[in-house]
Amino acid sequence: MAPTARYDEVADFYVRDMGGGTDDPVTASLLDLCGDVTGLRLLDVACGQGRVTRELARRGASVTGADLSAELVARARAAEEVDRLGVEYLVADAGDGDLFAPGSFDGVTCNHGICDIDDLDGTLRAVRAALKPGGFFVMSLLHPCFPGWTEDVAGSWPPGGGYFSEGWWQPRAARSLLRQRVGANHRMISTYLNTLARHDLLTDTVAEPRTPADWLAGNPGMDPVPTFLLIRCIRRG
Repeated sequence: MAPTARYDEVADFYVRDMGGGTDDPVTASLLDLCGDVTGLRLLDVACGQGRVTRELARRGASVTGADLSAELVARARAAEEVDRLGVEYLVADAGDGDLFAPGSFDGVTCNHGICDIDDLDGTLRAVRAALKPGGFFVMSLLHPCFPGWTEDVAGSWPPGGGYFSEGWWQPRAARSLLRQRVGANHRMISTYLNTLARHDLLTDTVAEPRTPADWLAGNPGMDPVPTFLLIRCIRRG
């Protein structure tokens, strides 16, 4: 069965909600972890409307963006027509290991998309295959330990389930209307790290940006908690 492109039905909302900037703490951290990308060939998995893809191209990389949502890819291609950066966009399943020739890319990124991908094992297998030996993979996600704050701010796991309740779920109420519409996969940190290692993607750097000030401002009296997680890996062999 082909995976479902949940974002097709919410593409307009998603583009309005996320905008086109890359200066939020998580995206900025992801770009920092990529380092100098001048002259590199990169793949942006779950690229959406091309927000990160285009910034990587502006920084001198040759970039391919891939997303399961044809609607979001159409918006990314439209942006490329207006401001040509040489980005190629594909409607593709991130877990398709036959999509690219082995060792095609110097680096792979996935900004906030890993929780939307149901087949983690297949996707990381495909990432490993697409990378050159020594190439990097950087991903960002809602911190798997984030418990949420109130009924309006959903945590990483379903209510009543707890951290160890892995699987896809859909918040009934959350400040992020996006998650109410498309849901998310919750996985433990150990699941991510062990699956990465199983596919010869060895963790190089881990980052946990501070909780954005606007989140804290909307929840007075709440201490900062781990909200986002970024992992940078290197392909071994």
